[in-house]
Amino acid sequence: MEIKSKNFTEQQVKTETLINFPKGIPGFEEHIHFQLFQQQDSKIIFLLQSSTDKGVAFSVTQPEHFNISYNFSLTQEEETTLGLQSIDDLLILLILHQDERSEKSAKPIIKGSIKLPLLINAKTRIGIQKVLSSAEQSITLSEKNNEIEVSET
Repeated sequence: MEIKSKNFTEQQVKTETLINFPKGIPGFEEHIHFQLFQQQDSKIIFLLQSSTDKGVAFSVTQPEHFNISYNFSLTQEEETTLGLQSIDDLLILLILHQDERSEKSAKPIIKGSIKLPLLINAKTRIGIQKVLSSAEQSITLSEKNNEIEVSET
């Protein structure tokens, strides 16, 4: 299968490597199949590209790269959809976006949607976007390490 993107040349991928979001991603419900690519010039940022629309792609990263940890429960529906057998199979990704105020700046400000993490079963390649509507965050600042913990209340 070929995947086209505005961010890179056509790529050949195997259909079994696609990540399936059965309900899509909120706002992009019609896009259910995505491929994860390493973003050029970055070791920590990936591109989650729709397999059917080259204009639909999300920059994503793992929250631990920014010392973000999560504490939440899955609903029965989320558990069923993901089909997790082990928490070790869960991949959590943050969608990144550029702050509009930084477009004129030489150093853009990149923000992550910490209340809307993507949850992916790495074994079955099934994903959902978790909405943490009542999330509370605490930030621990220290000389060596800044940490953010996101908990659902």
